Amino acid sequence: MSVTLDENIRRWTAKRKTVLVIEISQGKTTVAEASRSFDLSPSKSEGRVEDAKRGIENSLRANPLDIRE
Repeated sequence: MSVTLDENIRRWTAKRKTVLVIEISQGKTTVAEASRSFDLSPSKSEGRVEDAKRGIENSLRANPLDIRE
């Protein structure tokens, strides 16, 4: 992915969260490393990965749920 994670930026946009989740999922970084580097709690990093997995699963359903609620 061409987007990099700039440690100086504090605002977490959806695009930055996506990059972080993909890097963790691909093994390019660990939850512990990401948490230290970006001043996140490990539970916050893990939560973002879990949210992404649920979103992927939902998007692949024959009848996706409306998760905007």
